[in-house]
Amino acid sequence: MQSSTSRSSLQLAIIILTVATALIHLILGITSGGTMGVAFILNAVGYLVLLGALYWTPAMLQDQRPLIRWLLLLFTAVTFILYFVFNWPDIWGPMGLIDKAIELILIILLWMEQV
Repeated sequence: MQSSTSRSSLQLAIIILTVATALIHLILGITSGGTMGVAFILNAVGYLVLLGALYWTPAMLQDQRPLIRWLLLLFTAVTFILYFVFNWPDIWGPMGLIDKAIELILIILLWMEQV
């Protein structure tokens, strides 16, 4: 069982990483334009909506937090995988690798929080 201090630290890390990856996708969306730009912006919005639903849900929806956490974890995992699908074999861009590191850590932390 985790103490409330470590739980709060874990949640803060999840919030920071989720906002960071959302900002990266938003910047990529604004600078890319076209269909991929829209996809990046929608990805950023998806991250922020799921984050808001996870930690700032009304009391009547608190029972749904485990489901929302799984949705955020799966959303992050799909985003992680699609980077490699859409960019193969040119996967070595610094922005992409930084974002993938953030997403990988985010997946691990979301997994740790649900345990």
